[in-house]
Amino acid sequence: MTEQNIPHPAFQKLLAACKKLPPIVTAIVHPCDTATLLAIADAEKRALITPVLVGPKAKILKAAAEAGVDISAYPLVDTPHSHASAGSAIDLVRQGKAAALMKGSLHTDELLEPALDRIQGIRTERRISHCFVMAMPGRAEPFIVSDAAVNIAPTLAEKADIVQNAIDLATALHWADLRVAILSATEMINPAIQSTLDAAALCKMADSGQITGALIDGPLAFDNAIDQAAVSQKQINSPVAGRANILIVPDLESGNILAKSLSFMAHAEAAGIAMGARVPIILTSRADTVASRVISCALAVLVSQIPILKGIAKG
Repeated sequence: MTEQNIPHPAFQKLLAACKKLPPIVTAIVHPCDTATLLAIADAEKRALITPVLVGPKAKILKAAAEAGVDISAYPLVDTPHSHASAGSAIDLVRQGKAAALMKGSLHTDELLEPALDRIQGIRTERRISHCFVMAMPGRAEPFIVSDAAVNIAPTLAEKADIVQNAIDLATALHWADLRVAILSATEMINPAIQSTLDAAALCKMADSGQITGALIDGPLAFDNAIDQAAVSQKQINSPVAGRANILIVPDLESGNILAKSLSFMAHAEAAGIAMGARVPIILTSRADTVASRVISCALAVLVSQIPILKGIAKG
């Protein structure tokens, strides 16, 4: 097995930053598919993670044989099914035996439901949200899209957490000059469009210090957020418009469509991670490439090195 090619320079730079850091012990939840096992083998070879496999031993061994991956050196916690896999992996985090979680061949809600348990989970005072880090061909700088995978119809308070989580991720990646665009269908506040009202409120929250670490503006339509020509044509005066590197979507549907359109039609490379828990959670999709999963592991490494998670944990 050879390492996957990581073509975009922004992601190559991200991997280079991880070479200076130790691998993180990562509980791989229910890794019963070849793509997950290929990815963790690649990530382990790059010294990004030290995997602990959590799932039905027979199924994992079968998938490893199909993938041609030698897992004999990896610790393996045998569980009867996917729900038990999620619970056991979260227990490893609570016991201090794992510093990250990685989703294998189970549904996202199977992993997040026990993670969010108020007593036995790994939740914090912050809402858990997902961030796609995306890199476009011909575009030097990557950007974040959030939330396109966890929060279906977030409230204003939940959107504030989504924004702060995305800023925290960008900070962990050592991005400078963070610029957040709160997306809607228009750059004008319209009482009939709730997302424009939420955008205005989020900007005011940033002004009052309730959200910190970035310039924030909105509402902004997608073109006004990323394209300088559109900004000039509409004569929008904003330090964020046309230059946003963090895009906050109104809801999961719009975010999912945006992220997948960029991936499958504009050929963007994407990696993803969930923020807001006590440890980074690598949330993969069945359609993710092995390279995408490896970059997601690199995101977890960088997030684990900053004190953000400790600062928001309830204890």
